[in-house]
Amino acid sequence: MKLKSIIVEDEETSRDILKNYLKKYCPNVDVLGEAANVDEALVLIRNNDLDLVFLDVEMPYGNAFDLLDKVGDIDFETVFVTAYNHYAIEALNAHASYYLMKPISIDELIKAVDYVTEIKTKEEALQDQVLVPKTNSVNGKITIPQQDGFEVLNTADILYCKADDNYTEIYLNTDKKKLVSKTLKYFEDALSDSSFARVHKSYLVNVNEVTKYVKGKGGSVILSNGKQIMVSASKKSELLSYFK
Repeated sequence: MKLKSIIVEDEETSRDILKNYLKKYCPNVDVLGEAANVDEALVLIRNNDLDLVFLDVEMPYGNAFDLLDKVGDIDFETVFVTAYNHYAIEALNAHASYYLMKPISIDELIKAVDYVTEIKTKEEALQDQVLVPKTNSVNGKITIPQQDGFEVLNTADILYCKADDNYTEIYLNTDKKKLVSKTLKYFEDALSDSSFARVHKSYLVNVNEVTKYVKGKGGSVILSNGKQIMVSASKKSELLSYFK
């Protein structure tokens, strides 16, 4: 598969070397543009649907981590390219796919591209599976406390739950919303035997109501009512396990 990419590197010579290596040894990588600083990189990222960003750590007026913070929700893979090995932990925390040291080893570059290609190929395959939602056949009930007692809800009627500090907003397929003075973790535990997945620190979704998965670093799900909810990269595997 083709990988749409950009190179973010302040040194022109380094950009040229990487671009030439990619052209010669990694023909499935399509370099759409180059950036010498954070601002130029932001423009390229926002104007292109990217699969991969080759990212130098140290740049003028900001570094790679400043750039990723400004991007926000990252839906591409990153390969860090740097002369400094002390950024490895930060790169790992930023969910980097690969960490290349300068001068670039051709063998390591090929490994990095192969690794990203494998990730993207799996995402494509998983997306095809998730496009067909499972039947809404969740049985069971859950109670939510009220001042004069409690209300009983069918778990199958719950589309998703959203955290609101120490409260939880429960969204139903009847277009109604319930505000409950319980944390999202409470409902995650209470619904652990049902088909509910924690897809984000703020969201718990009924996987039977998922109609589509949109690929990305974490990606997002679209529910039966059209609501789109971001999926954290750390929660992606748990969600997709329901559809394997």
